[in-house]
Amino acid sequence: MGRSRLDQRGRWLAAVLACDEGALLSHRSAAALWGLTRQRDTRVDVTGRCGRQFRPGRSGICLHRGRIHEEDRAEQAGIPVTTVAHTLFDLAEIVDFHRVRRAWEEADRLGLLELNTVEQVCERGYGRHALRPIRRLLAAAAAPTPGRTPLENRFAEFCHEHLRDLPEPLTNVSILDHEVDAYWPRQRLVVEMDSWEFHAHRAAFERDRTRDAAMQAAGYRVIRLTHRRLKNDTAAVATQLRALLAVS
Repeated sequence: MGRSRLDQRGRWLAAVLACDEGALLSHRSAAALWGLTRQRDTRVDVTGRCGRQFRPGRSGICLHRGRIHEEDRAEQAGIPVTTVAHTLFDLAEIVDFHRVRRAWEEADRLGLLELNTVEQVCERGYGRHALRPIRRLLAAAAAPTPGRTPLENRFAEFCHEHLRDLPEPLTNVSILDHEVDAYWPRQRLVVEMDSWEFHAHRAAFERDRTRDAAMQAAGYRVIRLTHRRLKNDTAAVATQLRALLAVS
């Protein structure tokens, strides 16, 4: 019945149905279904409790045996799957921290990351290997960033959304005895935030331009961004920064 050729979602569903009734798509496959990562492995990750007669290795299924809490069950595109929180936890068991963090960031970008739910998964996962990396990500997400202005926070969000594939800048570092807002060392690129609240008088304006000139004379490249540019000229700012960061 239906189409003669299965797509990826059809293969995922078939793998889940091949296992026991309570089986769920999980781990790498669940992360791909939720849109957190790309599907890299041809095998399908399923969590369930199949009997001895089931031979997952021959069927292209990577079976993870275990009990799934009812709150960790979800459905996406008609496929029974682990929740995003539980998927991230499972992923942390089998891939390195860098890949888990990228999946975490993508979940955040897609609006699928719920920190309270992740905390609950951690409480149910006492003693598991995933606790350490997931706790590390939770701590980073919950920690306040001291000293940042609202405009600096907006720039951090901008980098996360539009420059996520590039190295993160250093923030609030000292260059030539002056603390700069963002700095890419390899490209010697400095980004300063022009906030009306802190730069609304002539003395501040002159002081900032004097510092910019000193940095440029020392071989640094300096650009200034305002809240209006970040909000209304986002694409152009991203293109400009990408061009500057492409210069080694």
